[in-house]
Parts: sequence; C-alpha cells; structure tokens
Amino acid sequence: MRLLSQLRDVPARLRNESRQVPTRDIDERRVEVESTAHAAAGATAVAVAMRRAIGQMGVRRTAATLTRLNQVDGFDCQGCAWPDPAPGHRHAAEFCENGAKAVAEEATRQLLDREFFATHSVEDLAGRTEFWLGKQGRITEPMVLRPGATHYTPISWDDAFVTMADHLRRLDHPDQATFYTSGKTSNEAAFVYQLFVRAFGTNNLPDCSNMCHESSGSALVDTIGIGKGSVSLEDIHQAKLILVVGQNPGTNHPRMLSALEEAKSRGARIISINPLQEAGLVRFKNPQNARGLTVGTALADLHLPIRLNGDLAFFQAVGALLVEWDALDHDFLDQYTTGFDAYAAHVADLDWGKVEASTGLTREQVTAAARMIAESPATITCWAMGITQHHNAVGTIKEIVNVALLQGNIGKPGAGVCPVRGHSNVQGDRTMGIWERVPEHFLDAIRDEFGFDPPREHGLDTVSSIEALRDGKIRVFMGMGGNFVGAAPDTEATEAAMRNAALTVHVSTKLNRSHVVHGGEALILPALGRSEKDLTGGRVQRVTVEDSMSAVHASHGPLDPPSEHLRSEVDIVCSLALATLGEDSPVPWAAFRDDYTEIRRRIARVVPGCASYDEKVNEPGGFVLPHPPRDNRVFETSSGRAVITSTPLEVLDVPKGRFLLQTMRSHDQFNTTIYGLDDRYRGVKGGRRVVFVNPDDLRDLGYAEGDVVDLVSEWRDGVEREARSFRVVPYDQPRGCVAAYYPEANALVPLDSTAEKSNQPVYKSIVVRLDRPGETGHRVSSSHGSSDQGSGSHRDDDPHHLS
Repeated sequence: MRLLSQLRDVPARLRNESRQVPTRDIDERRVEVESTAHAAAGATAVAVAMRRAIGQMGVRRTAATLTRLNQVDGFDCQGCAWPDPAPGHRHAAEFCENGAKAVAEEATRQLLDREFFATHSVEDLAGRTEFWLGKQGRITEPMVLRPGATHYTPISWDDAFVTMADHLRRLDHPDQATFYTSGKTSNEAAFVYQLFVRAFGTNNLPDCSNMCHESSGSALVDTIGIGKGSVSLEDIHQAKLILVVGQNPGTNHPRMLSALEEAKSRGARIISINPLQEAGLVRFKNPQNARGLTVGTALADLHLPIRLNGDLAFFQAVGALLVEWDALDHDFLDQYTTGFDAYAAHVADLDWGKVEASTGLTREQVTAAARMIAESPATITCWAMGITQHHNAVGTIKEIVNVALLQGNIGKPGAGVCPVRGHSNVQGDRTMGIWERVPEHFLDAIRDEFGFDPPREHGLDTVSSIEALRDGKIRVFMGMGGNFVGAAPDTEATEAAMRNAALTVHVSTKLNRSHVVHGGEALILPALGRSEKDLTGGRVQRVTVEDSMSAVHASHGPLDPPSEHLRSEVDIVCSLALATLGEDSPVPWAAFRDDYTEIRRRIARVVPGCASYDEKVNEPGGFVLPHPPRDNRVFETSSGRAVITSTPLEVLDVPKGRFLLQTMRSHDQFNTTIYGLDDRYRGVKGGRRVVFVNPDDLRDLGYAEGDVVDLVSEWRDGVEREARSFRVVPYDQPRGCVAAYYPEANALVPLDSTAEKSNQPVYKSIVVRLDRPGETGHRVSSSHGSSDQGSGSHRDDDPHHLS
C-alpha cells in the first residue's frame, strides 16, 4: 500500500463536508459521513482510516503524521503498545485503522478555546456524552474553575502552578494527595512525575495499569519473578501455536493481526478463546498486500466460545491433561521449577463437571485444544483484559503460566507468555516507577541518586484512591492524562468521590468527563500531544516509550503545536515541582525541564536495566530491556525457580434469570475515547448503548431485537446499580453471557468488586439482569449519553440506522 496514493483516492466530497461541519455540531454530521464510508461495499480498514484522518486533519497533516507514525525517525502511536518491527522491516504505512484514528483525534484542526468555555457552563457540559465532549477539539490554554463558579475561565501557567502548590502545601500530610497516570505518558514525564510525588512525600501513584493489567503483573511476579511478558515480536513469528485468550486484537491491537498472519505463513496454528468470536481472527484482510485487500487470511484454526470467567478452569484442565499424557518437559521442570508435585496431585482430582460448568465447553472441546498444545514444540499464550478483569484473574494467569512451564515454554524461541498491553506506554510508566508499591531497591536508588529518602509506606492504587476520596481522606487529585472518571468503576460512587476533593487537576489534550466532575476548585492543563514538536527549553526534545515486549525507543512529533500556550508533560511536572518544593530541592527540576537528556542520564542510574539509557535509544529502533526468564531462564523469585501453583477451581454461579456481563470496547473507540458511534465489526450503527445477548436467551426472556432494557447489577452490598436504556442486539456467545460497551456500562461495576491480590476492578464478570424500563424502583443509576442507542446486525454493510 502506498499512503499518498490512498490519500488521493479519498473522495473530495468527504474532505469538503468535513470542512463545512460546525465545530459544536460536529458529531451528528460526521457520524453520518463516517457511517456511509463504513457501509460502502468493499470498504477496507485503510480507507476508513484515511477518510477519518483527512476529515479531522486535512490532507497535509494526514500525510505529515501518518508517514512518520511508528517509524524509526518518527513518533510512537498514541494507541496500543504493540511492538514495531525491526528497523529495515517496517512498511511505509506502519499503522492500523485505529492508530490513524488516534492520531486524527489528537492532531485535529478543531480547537477548543476560551469562548467555548464561556458559552458552555460546567452543568451544560456534564449533560453531554463522552463522544460529544471529545469531538469539540484540542484545548488551547490553561483553564480554571474557581470555587462556586459555573464556568471555566482562562488562567496563566504561573497562576495555575501557584494554585496547585498552595493546595498541596496546605495539606496536613502528603498522603492527602493522589497522583494518577494514564498509559500515554512518556518515560521521561513518568520518571519526573514519580520523582516529584515521592519528593513531595507520598507513594500515592495510581495508574491505568491498576485497571487493566495489574492482575498480570501480580501473577507473573509471583511465578516467574518479573511482571512482564517473556516474548519478542520475532517469537510471535516463530511460534508453532499461539493462543489468543480474552482478547480482541482486530479492534484493540490491530497490528497484532499482521504478526499472527506472519506466524501463520510459517506454519503456526492459532486458537481463539473468547466468549465472542471476533471478526479479526476469523479472516484478516491485510491492507499491506494484494491478497489481504481481496481474499484475506483465515487466522484461527479453532475457536472456543468460553463462558465468562471460565478461563481458570480451562487452563487447569489443559494442565491436567498434559500431566496425564506426560506431555511434559521434564528437564525444564527439574532444573527450573518448583511446585510440580503438589500441582500434579491437585489436578489429578480434577472435577470435569466443574470444568464444563465453568467454561461452557464440552470435554471434547477442551481436549482438542489440549492436544494441539501437547503437540506444539513452541507455544505462546497472549491475553488481555478478558483475562485480567475477573475476581480470580491472578489465579487464572497463574494457570496460564503453569501450562507454559509444564512444557518448558519460557526462555526458548517462539514460546512464552504475552500479556498484551492496551495503552502505548503503560508498561514504560511502570518501569519508570509509576507504582504505589514500588520495590525497596528502586526507592534506595532514588535516595542514593538525589539525596532525599523517599517515603517507604505503600501508597494508594486506583480503587483505594477513590475510596479515600469518598471518605474525605484525599483532598487533592491530579491526573496526568487519561479520563479517570470515565475509566473507573462504579460511576456514581466515583463521581461523588471526586466531588469531595478540594482540588482536581487534569493534564489533558481534549475535553472528557473527568473535567466536568470536579472538586471545589479545578484546573485543566493543556499538554502537547505525541504527534507535536516539543521545543521546551529552546531545543528540539524527544521522549521515549516502552512497548508490550520491553522494547524502548525514541519518539518525536512532526507537527507544530495548535497553540502557543501548550506545554509538554515534562515541563508541567517540573514547573509544578519548582512551585511546590522550591529551587533548593535536591532534584534539578529546571535542568530536567530544559534538557530531557538530563532526565535520561538519571534514569540510567536509577532504573534497573537502563544503564547507558540515552546512548541506547540513539540506536535505530532503540533497545530491549533485560528479561531474565526470557534471556537466561533466570527466575528472580524467593526460591530462584519458576513457581508452579495450585489454585482452587470454582464455578461462578449465577442466579436464575441473571446474566454475566462483560464490558468491552467498540471498534470505534480507544479506551474511553469515542471515535464514532459505529461498530462495523459487530454490525452496530449510530449508537453505543447496546447490549449483546444470545438469541436463545432473548427468546426465553421474551425480548426481541431492538427492544430497550435497563441493565441492573446485583452485588453483595445489596445496592442495585443501574445503567438505563440499552438497545438489545442478538449476538452469538455462550448462553448466560451478555456484553456492553464501556464507559457506559462502568456504572454497573461495584467499587469493592475487585480481583484477589491485584485489587483490579472486575469489569468482565458482573451479575446483571435485564429489566424493562420502569420495572423496579429507586436504584443507583447512570444514564449519561442515553440517546446514543444504536441498531445492530451481524453484517459489516448493514444499512439500517437508528431512526
């Protein structure tokens, strides 16, 4: 595919219509244009991406950004953390449809200025949908909402920092503040952010990993000694069998499909294990080659439509069969592992009735998958939030590791465990110290490098920060990117908690729900985007990021910023540190702000595995951080061996007439950012408040396609949480399972429903019922954006729209 040729082929009508759309009414017109593009016969993902990019950025900006996206001399995608091919092996268009949408959202020509805030009160904005808020454009200057005010008004940067510093210094204790980080923050910004927070005196560093892959880190640290995956992109290519579990790469990590296609071309087999059979794994149409644009590649050799929360039982059953068949790597087990004998005794008593009840699969289906695993000389298991967001998620991931260890599938080519991160630098942020429970050796390194002793008591994660806000124990909340309110569970409880704060601060590029759910005083601080030039300190700056496979590389954007008032995240953090801690702080904040190279030199001395950091990122494509299990089969656990664990097998029982709900993304969103109101892979058009239900369950309930229902979750606290007005869409999935999009369905997730050990919210196994509107009385409810209902079918080209 040639990018510029694709740009020339986009109909001029779409370009002209995008210019004519008024900024404040952009959603309705653009949805109509984009839906037409989606429904066009033979429309490909790249055509959709080009139309979206040009509609928001124009032709020149589209070419300037997409030709540099994920290139060695370019900038890293703001979207998922899927790794880039090695230098010399990248396509001219090294991006996916949703990556292009992410760039278009950030680099849009729509600007949101002070006149917008003067026109729209906070009350008005609070009644808008996430989609509408995000479509208003880039925030162009700092804004403040003073106590008792109805509108945000402009504020200078200096006054903003003074306001924040005054609030922080008035606290009785540093632990009365909490500092959130999204997964887009660069390594440099993350390092100085955690350094400021610890110099201020707290470890309250919740981050988006608390909500997405905290369970992965917890399980992997316990079993293999490091909370990261053990594979490289080349391992994916070399694998003989790949399991894709609890993951929809076609929407959430589309470039992964190219890697699966490469593995398939080399003879690999693929098993998909997911309640919904997602389109990307059925047939992948790769726009990078002629075959992909026409025939495509069938990826999954076997699809197992597993019941929600059945993955622990599945992998335990597979492990039991491997032991029974003696399909084991005995040398690896003897030399590198501990716990096998106890595990073998545990699975010898496996209850197949519980396995079938938990998984919704037959014994024959499980056995067929186990045979493929037993026969494979090199297997990789990939997973995402369909695994991590359950009460037993940590135990499930330990079972995944068990299966890998039984066959020696860690530390050899083409094999390993692969948690696929959902945001571009969430793994890098954790490497840089964004963690409320950072190890003692990291704190010791900070002390030795900077001459102050950071706090040692563990801080607050996402859920505990919300609880502390609720209880009045947190007075200041700062969010470094992201949409904390939109992403968090138990929407009503989270919003009430945020309103308890004395000050809420959000470093952002665009408007979102978090800006209108505020404390007594609120600040919005506009930051440079990943696609923009950073000339902080009067020099060209670059930042670095780490992908899902521990590869670190440089990123620098090509575009001029949309406003002279934007500042980099590094600048914002260092300036806040100077205002709060003073110029006599032992940390050279001004030097860090003026030259990010100085930050990287300190990273090299503080962060494990980052020696010669600045020099290594100068190399084309950067470098790969060490991973002892992958590199040398060294397991840094207490025993010095990988740990095979034994976990009780439980069946998640659901009362009659109730269902297990999972929240998930549509194809037209990234995290809480809504690109459009369609999901063409699932046949939904023109809306998001839909609930996918098995057709047989619909019949038994007496509902029909298109009926509107309220979703009501039931939890042990006796509180019924409600999300109103969801349109029913029949969809093939296990009976008793339903699905809906987040953030709309986050209102149904109880704050105290979390995974054991990781404290990660349980977004994927929520007990709900489907009520007709008005059937029951008062509940904790949420109906934000209830007009965004949509129609549904199973065809990409379904022309039916919500009337």
